[in-house]
Amino acid sequence: MMMTATADHLVRRKLLFLPGAVGAASFWRPVGDRLPQEWEKIYMSWPGLGAEPPSAAVQTIDDCVRLVERHLNRPCDLVAQSMGGVVAIRAALRKPAYVRRVVLCATSGGVDVERLGGADWRDGYLQEYPDSARWITGEHADLSDEIKSVTMPALLIWGDSDPISPVAVGEHLLSLLPDATLRVIEGGSHSFACDEPELTAQLITDHLEAGPRRVERRPTHEAESANASCD
Repeated sequence: MMMTATADHLVRRKLLFLPGAVGAASFWRPVGDRLPQEWEKIYMSWPGLGAEPPSAAVQTIDDCVRLVERHLNRPCDLVAQSMGGVVAIRAALRKPAYVRRVVLCATSGGVDVERLGGADWRDGYLQEYPDSARWITGEHADLSDEIKSVTMPALLIWGDSDPISPVAVGEHLLSLLPDATLRVIEGGSHSFACDEPELTAQLITDHLEAGPRRVERRPTHEAESANASCD
């Protein structure tokens, strides 16, 4: 299954949740469950990645972008984790009129993460998911120039204890995106959305419900609660 949906077509806000290379739609549910119930929520999955069943229709990251584009039939908000952030950026570049706001969490966003101090995740990933599609480990598109054209408001959320996408990556994206805010979760790992769904949901809600604002260019740190747990 490539997506699941909740609510109906009459709700005023539509969110697409994009997972990382694990590919599972379930990744975002603990956060989505804490967002307003009247919002329509679509949880994408990436066939062939992680433990997800493969599909002949999904063989590249561009195929994942096309899956997202099918749901961009009216203005939507994109909420993306890790590799899903690259998909979100590409979708926003292709169909800007249909992307209202974006939330990028612990992602490369299409920039050179290793140059900014990120650890190579590929060997560990393939050890954990030996049957995953190999195309995911070969994606190295540099979208640095294109990112400057993503003009919709963007929220960047990073954990300061993430070796895969360190805060320097978020700060670099902050410098490229025309209208962006960076929030840093103290003690947050690469999967802080799972570890800290309440805080993540609050940051997302504040961003999506915000009106016009002055662009922020300095990261703001958020304290992680002492009782973090994965649902």
